[in-house]
Amino acid sequence: MLSVDIVLFLGGVALLCYSANHGDQVPLGVNAILILIAGVFIAAGFFTLQPNEARLLLLFGEYKGTVRQSGFHWVNPFYSHRHPAKLSLRARTLTVDKLKVNDKRGNPIEIAAVVVWRVEDTAQAAFDVDDYATYVHTQSETALRHLASAYSYDDGEENEITLRSNVEGVSQALREELQQRLAKAGVAVDEARLTNLSYAAEIAQAMLRRQQAEAVIAARQKIVHGAVSMVAMALKELAEKDVVQLDDERKAAMVSNLLVVLCGESEVHPVVNAGTLYS
Repeated sequence: MLSVDIVLFLGGVALLCYSANHGDQVPLGVNAILILIAGVFIAAGFFTLQPNEARLLLLFGEYKGTVRQSGFHWVNPFYSHRHPAKLSLRARTLTVDKLKVNDKRGNPIEIAAVVVWRVEDTAQAAFDVDDYATYVHTQSETALRHLASAYSYDDGEENEITLRSNVEGVSQALREELQQRLAKAGVAVDEARLTNLSYAAEIAQAMLRRQQAEAVIAARQKIVHGAVSMVAMALKELAEKDVVQLDDERKAAMVSNLLVVLCGESEVHPVVNAGTLYS
């Protein structure tokens, strides 16, 4: 069509010049003008596409298809140009700003995410929603709020997925929910991942103290378990090797002393008995 259009322009100009030089060739001049008009009309159908771009084809308001191949193209000049015909098919990144929501247990938390998406169905993106970019942003915020309210931040029940303990699983759940919500707009979600997760400021200090207390309790339990095992081992070794014979009262005193030494936080200064065991 480019060759045809060039021939029409050159032929129209040549005929127009010929008719101008010969005053008796008025019909030939009219034909030259018509040929030039046809050339201009055909030229209106040319367009170019860059990689990962698509162009919608509308004929008198009816959708006829989409051109996805990059390069130089020609289509029917009657195809509409008033609609935003070109759509980008490139992957885009949406950062959902930090939101303050309540988790499954009602604790206020702050959560944010990043979503990588792209247009997959150009017709749905152009005609099924008013503005697909705004639609993606709104639905991403809605999905993130729903996700946060469906999981506990931490300390869930046995085998329960929480926001903090299983970030990969939660991110996958967010991606699946977003894909369902955005399918109407012809959008495909390549990735969705949490970028921020924390307690809200008003309860952050209280939750931090609770976590510290839980950590201290867990450490104490481990220390006591180890101390009891060491005391039992010491008594067993003393009895098996017949190092010393201890009655129940002396065993109780020994156990008490060993537990104080092993479980105490500060440095212990033992008192050495220089007399007899029973004095």
